[in-house]
Amino acid sequence: MLKATNINLSYGKRQILHGVDFAAQSGEFTAIVGPNGSGKTTLMKALIGEEEYSGEVILEGRNIATAKTWELAAVRGVLPQATALAFPFTVAEVVRLGLTSGVSAGRENLVGMALERVGLATYAGRLYQELSGGEQQRVQLARVLTQVWEPTAHGKPRWLFLDEPVSALDIGHQLVVMQIAQDFARAGGGVVAVMHDLNLTAMFCDSVALISQGQLMRQGTPSEVFCDELLSQAYHCAVRVNTPPASGTFLLPHAASLAAE
Repeated sequence: MLKATNINLSYGKRQILHGVDFAAQSGEFTAIVGPNGSGKTTLMKALIGEEEYSGEVILEGRNIATAKTWELAAVRGVLPQATALAFPFTVAEVVRLGLTSGVSAGRENLVGMALERVGLATYAGRLYQELSGGEQQRVQLARVLTQVWEPTAHGKPRWLFLDEPVSALDIGHQLVVMQIAQDFARAGGGVVAVMHDLNLTAMFCDSVALISQGQLMRQGTPSEVFCDELLSQAYHCAVRVNTPPASGTFLLPHAASLAAE
């Protein structure tokens, strides 16, 4: 399990997170949602130890503040919001970096398997910088997957931390990525993702933490968190759950599905 207690985090004199308590269970897909600037990514950075914070984050019995880097790399893979590469790596070389961070260094076949999983099986020899933003995002997901390919190891869960994993993707590839994350959780792993799309969150996630102004408003199942009053308060606009607009075209992601192979 992942448990964060009384997380406070500041940038200079500006406090971003105010005593946030957060928990995620292995076997579940947990989303962190909230408006822009609410502290979602900052909370994610605290959960993975990327930013200094006060409080405590325990991942599978380890305090991440004192755990060794290699210990954490063996149990978790992290997909940041954006990744910049300064050198002309091929797609396969980028994905292979996941093998150097995890415990599967000898399993070279994972590179091809991960690329196939994200729908980029024929891209191994292409230059990373020549890809579109959405393709690069899926390459980075493949890299993370090679690091923690098996959702459990030696009877213990492994974790995926995903910061806006579908932000640059079309609806079809959004569904692919969300299905990958859900499958990882269903197989016994844990998944924590920062999400903006509330419909996709409701479709795929087991637990939702709603953050606003650096505070946790509520955490629970989608049906417990996604209610008119709470969402309207968090997003500072009138929100009606599962009610399409009176006129105009409106695409509902929950009406879409992956095509059968």
